[in-house]
Amino acid sequence: MKAKVILVTGSTDGIGRQTAIDLAKIGHKVIVHGRNQERSLDAAKEIKSRSGSNDIETVVADFTDLESIKAMAQDVKKRFSQLDVLVNNAGVFENKRVMLENGFERTFMVNHLAMFALTLQLLDLIQETPGSRIVNVSSMAQSGSIDFDNLNGEKYFDSYNAYAVSKLENVLFTYKMVRILNKKDITVNCLHPGVIKTKLFHAGWGIGGNSLERGAQTPVFAAVSPEMEKKTGLYLVNEKEMRSSAISYDRKIQDRLWDLSLSYTGLQVP
Repeated sequence: MKAKVILVTGSTDGIGRQTAIDLAKIGHKVIVHGRNQERSLDAAKEIKSRSGSNDIETVVADFTDLESIKAMAQDVKKRFSQLDVLVNNAGVFENKRVMLENGFERTFMVNHLAMFALTLQLLDLIQETPGSRIVNVSSMAQSGSIDFDNLNGEKYFDSYNAYAVSKLENVLFTYKMVRILNKKDITVNCLHPGVIKTKLFHAGWGIGGNSLERGAQTPVFAAVSPEMEKKTGLYLVNEKEMRSSAISYDRKIQDRLWDLSLSYTGLQVP
């Protein structure tokens, strides 16, 4: 297998860190992302130790801050001549409504807008890499509906609903990206990693789950498996294609979320 350059967001902990370890173990160059330099460097040190690979780089961005995300994208494009795979893994679960200085609710910002903004700002680099892949880590906990007048909890806030809507947004974003990138040599897929024993899962549900190693299997499969070559627009569970939430296939909903996200981030498609 030819070594790939792979950026894994939220890779200082949990499934993201285990995904980075497993990708490094099989010979890929991994770019570790954390919200500050200390966390990124500490994670990189552990990933090197556990994978036996020294081909680990770090980048930093606070995913509650669009300017920080922009700076990270610029840093990646300056330092790397290719990006074979972007694994959008970073996510949060908030037990109460947390409004950021930029006016966005933290769950919506970190779980959706950060993924949206980073992907679009790295898209030119990704497009320059033949056979590149974008992998979005969603969840089986996808909402069956979306209230576009309550994306920031303006009318009401429920922690599980906010998380479930954000995970639906990950899938809507995936399917819209597939349409945007029609006939280009880039695949975009999303997945449910399983019910995994992470700090996020404990914060949301207060119970255990499967191992981090199990949680990393489907992200690694989507990122580098030869079986996924040329396959796009899939929702994966246990490395197999499944149906996502019924509403996720509604193109009007995909389009509305896309247009709002462009407006909120001030971005355009490269």
